[in-house]
Amino acid sequence: MDTTGKPIKVSRHAAQRISQRGATTEETEQAIRTRPWRPAKRGKWHARRVFPFDANSPVNGRHYAHKTVDVVFADNPASIVVVTVKVYYHD
Repeated sequence: MDTTGKPIKVSRHAAQRISQRGATTEETEQAIRTRPWRPAKRGKWHARRVFPFDANSPVNGRHYAHKTVDVVFADNPASIVVVTVKVYYHD
């Protein structure tokens, strides 16, 4: 959980994935700032948060009640850099 208040920067790749997978930048930041951090590959971290959704998925068009936004990021000395964002839709 980020309590440092470091700025969060979103890489170009991550911005594309956020848009393609149906997340928002705000959800991405909330996941980093409010959920526990867990180790990811290559020295990175990830944090995931479940959000109410109650809509059709942009991926397959099916209706889901919730979505989980899973953010992979690097914790650098001056900022947090989002590497990619995965989104899972579920009831």
